[in-house]
Amino acid sequence: MKRNRLYILAAASFFNVLCLMACAQEHTTNEKKLAIANAISNTTVLLNNQDAIIPLKSLEKKNIASVSLSFAYSNVFDSLANKYDKITSFSADSYKDSLNLNDLEDDLKYFNTILISIDDQNVNKAKYINFINSISKNKQVIISFFGNGPGLKSFDLLQSPIIWTAQNNADAAAIVPQYIFGGIAAMNKLTTAFSARYTMGSGFVTTATRLKYTVPEDAGINSNNLKEIDAIASEAITQRATPGLVVLVAKDGKVIFNKAYGTHTYDTNVPDKVTDIFDLASVTKVTATTPAVMRLFEEGKLKLDTNIGAYIPKARTTPMNNIQVREVMLHQAGFIPYIPFHDYIKTGDYSRDSSAAYPTKVADNYYIKKGFFKDFMWPKMLNSPIKTRGKYVYSDISMYVMKDIVEHISEEPLNQYTYENFYKPLGMQTAGFLPRNRFKPEQIIPTEDDKYFRKTLLVGYVHDQGAALAGGVSGHAGLFASANDLAIIYQMLLNRGTYGGVEYFKNTTVDMFTSKQSNVSRRGLGFDRWDPDTTKHYPSELASPQTYGHTGYTGTCVWVDPSRGLVYVFLSNRVNPTVTDKLSNLKIRGRIEDVVNKAIDESKK
Repeated sequence: MKRNRLYILAAASFFNVLCLMACAQEHTTNEKKLAIANAISNTTVLLNNQDAIIPLKSLEKKNIASVSLSFAYSNVFDSLANKYDKITSFSADSYKDSLNLNDLEDDLKYFNTILISIDDQNVNKAKYINFINSISKNKQVIISFFGNGPGLKSFDLLQSPIIWTAQNNADAAAIVPQYIFGGIAAMNKLTTAFSARYTMGSGFVTTATRLKYTVPEDAGINSNNLKEIDAIASEAITQRATPGLVVLVAKDGKVIFNKAYGTHTYDTNVPDKVTDIFDLASVTKVTATTPAVMRLFEEGKLKLDTNIGAYIPKARTTPMNNIQVREVMLHQAGFIPYIPFHDYIKTGDYSRDSSAAYPTKVADNYYIKKGFFKDFMWPKMLNSPIKTRGKYVYSDISMYVMKDIVEHISEEPLNQYTYENFYKPLGMQTAGFLPRNRFKPEQIIPTEDDKYFRKTLLVGYVHDQGAALAGGVSGHAGLFASANDLAIIYQMLLNRGTYGGVEYFKNTTVDMFTSKQSNVSRRGLGFDRWDPDTTKHYPSELASPQTYGHTGYTGTCVWVDPSRGLVYVFLSNRVNPTVTDKLSNLKIRGRIEDVVNKAIDESKK
C-alpha cells in the first residue's frame, strides 16, 4: 500500500514537471490561437441576411446538408457545424465526372437547408455557380465564402445569406459555422466595395444565441490552470475508478474545455471520444423528467399542490393518492428508496428470444414477459408503504411517478415528449432513450458486465435494473447522451430558459425549480443542489451556494454554477466492469470541478 502511494506521488511530481514545461507552451499557443481567431472574427462579414436567416432557428424543422465545392477545409467546417445539429456532408469532388452537378442536386432532395462552402479558387467555376443558383431556387442556401473579396461579385444575383472571410484556412473553417448557428455574433461591415451589390458598409449584425467553441483564454482563463484536470483524470484511470471519462467545461456560453480520457473498458484499446454516448443514470431525472414537469407546470396543466390521484387514476385506491406533486419532486413523499425488481424475476418471466409473449427487450438476448411493468412493477410501487412523509428520503419511485403524471397530461410517452420539446429543437443529436435503436454499439460506452441479472456486458441498455425491466424508458434512469448535448441543455438552463433564440422556459420557472425549495433538505424541485453543510463539500469544496444539477450512479454529473457562469459535465462508466466506489472515494468529480472553479476565480483577480 505504501509503495503504491509512493508511486502515485512520484507520478504526480513527474506530471508536475512535465506540466511546467508543457503548460506555459499551451497557454502561449492558445493565446496565439485566440489572436488568430479574433483577427478572423474581426473581419468576417455577414451579407444578405435581410430575412434574418442567420443565426439558424427552428432546428427541429431543418434537415441540413453541408456541400463542399472543392473547399479544402470542409472536414473542419463540418466538424464544427455538427456540434450544433446533425449535418450530412457532401463534396462536389465526388461528382467529378459530370459536366454539371445535377446528380449532387438530386442527392440533396431530402434536405431543406444547404450550407455551401467555397473559396476564391473555385468561385469563378461556372459549374459551381450554376449549381448554387439552381439549388437556391427551391432550398434555403447559406454560403460560406473563404478568400479574396472580389470573388463576392459571383454572388451579385443571389439572395441567400453569405458569410465572407478573407481567410482561407482551417482556423477560418472552424469559425464560420459558428456564425451560422449563433455561436458567434456577426458585428462587421465591408470596408471596401467589391461590386454594385456588395458596397462599402454592407453587412448585418446578429447576436450570439448558442454555445461558442473556443480556447480557455477566450473566457479570460489561463489554460495552465486547467492542466490539473489531466492529472486527476489519469489518477481515476490508473486507480481503476473508471476505465474512461469525458470532461466538458463551458464558461459564459463558451465551451473552453472538452476532453476524453482512457478507453471504453479496461480490456480494450478503444479510446473514449468526446462524441461518445454515456448512460446518464439519475441525470435522467433533471434532463428528461424535470424539464417535462417544468413545461407542463408553465402551461398550467400540472399543479405542484395537486395530489397524485388527480393525475393517476390507478393511484386513487393506494397509499399514494393524497400525496402532492411538490412532495414527490422534493423527495419528501415518504416513498421507500427503491424496489429491487430484478430479485423478483422467476423462471418463465423472461426469455432469451423475443416473441409476442416476451416483447420487452431488457438487454441482448434478454426479453421480459408482456405486462411485467404494468401488472407487477407499477402496482407494487403504487402500493408500497409510505414511511417517511415530510422527511428527505431520496427515492427512484418519485420519478417513476412523475413520468406517469407527465404521460397522462401530455398524452405522449416521456421519450417522445422530451425529444420533440427539447432535444430536437435544441440540436441535441445523441440525447434520448433506447440508443441502440439509433446508434451503433461502438458509439456507446459500455457499463457493467452484468454477471448476476442479465448475464452480459451492457452496451446501450440502461444499467438501472428497474428502468431496464420497464423497457428502457423511465423517469429516473434510461437517458443516454454525449457531453456536448448536456452542455447545450444546461446552457439553456443557465441562460434561464432561452437558447438558440427560442424561449423554452420563463426565467421564473427556471429560478423556482433550480433554487432551494425545501425546509428539510438542500433540494430544488427535481434538481439537486449545493449542500449548506460545509463538512460535506458537496458537490465540491469550492462550489457556490447557487450550484444546481445532479449526479448519476454510472459515474456521471452535471453542475451549473450561475455565480461563475459555469456548466460542468463529467461522464464516466465507473460501473465497468463492475460497481466500485473509487470514483466517489477519490472525489474525482468534485476535484475536477474545483480545478475549474479555481481557474475561474483566478481569472477574476
